[in-house]
Amino acid sequence: MTVAGETGEARHTDPIPELHGRTYLVTGGNSGLGYHTIRVLLGHGARVVMAVRDLDRGYAAAQALRAGQPTAELEVRVLDLADLDSVRHCAAALRADRVPVDVLINNAGVMMTPLRRSAQGHELQLAVNHLGHFALTGLLLDTLRDGPGARVVTVTSEMHRLGRLDPDDLGDTGYRPDRAYGRAKLANALFGLELDRRLRAAAVPVRSLLAHPGYAATNLQLSGPTGLLRSGFQLANRIIAQDAAGGARSQLYAATSPDAKGGEYIGPSAMLRGAPKVLAPSAAARDPELARRLWRRSEELTGVRFGLPE
Repeated sequence: MTVAGETGEARHTDPIPELHGRTYLVTGGNSGLGYHTIRVLLGHGARVVMAVRDLDRGYAAAQALRAGQPTAELEVRVLDLADLDSVRHCAAALRADRVPVDVLINNAGVMMTPLRRSAQGHELQLAVNHLGHFALTGLLLDTLRDGPGARVVTVTSEMHRLGRLDPDDLGDTGYRPDRAYGRAKLANALFGLELDRRLRAAAVPVRSLLAHPGYAATNLQLSGPTGLLRSGFQLANRIIAQDAAGGARSQLYAATSPDAKGGEYIGPSAMLRGAPKVLAPSAAARDPELARRLWRRSEELTGVRFGLPE
């Protein structure tokens, strides 16, 4: 079902329980999928922490969200996933302020950028999409353990199926923006499934799930790609993409549904859009040895360890 949203976009709705008393941390929530995820969470009574790189944009987005929901419990925190020092500072500040985090939604990302580096020198797409979220999740795991029904939702993409990943070579060898994006999204999928396996093995009552949005028109396709690639995405966004509210449905289901289980990969029922359903990730995403190798390499690159047995 869809209803009109404040911006004229269609607003897609799925059954979501009341969320009073639960706190959600959403990365990259000032636009796109994250913004619409936060809007729905707030509408069902959740407290939300919006973690963003640009505070001015975050405050502007929060003001717009509060205009539609004046009693919403929403705060903005600074988080630059391309800088592991910023990730550590954000996590430390949340712990110091005793902010309970019941659900972490690893939503933020960059897509098909020219070759760029993070503050620590890592290839940018891998750094933002995977390494930053790996570190944030590990640093907040103790906080998540404290709450009932805790979850980690990591947003990947069907592009993970095209990804190729060598944990010993995560740099820019033969760099191509599309290949680097597929690699980063495969890393997301490997991480989310391996996190679920380790949590289960340690009997930690936190669920780890994956979600993908299908194809949704957001700033993601326009802020990273350049040249003809960007022009192609501009055209596709107008012709075949669903709106961002529709794209947020999968991660909302993963983050809120009582029926969502750890280790599930949630995506649209059709290739590009549709109601959320459980899908099968690629064989590479389910490769246990590749997941272990990536986990160990991610620990080395971030300096963050989860304290979960292999």
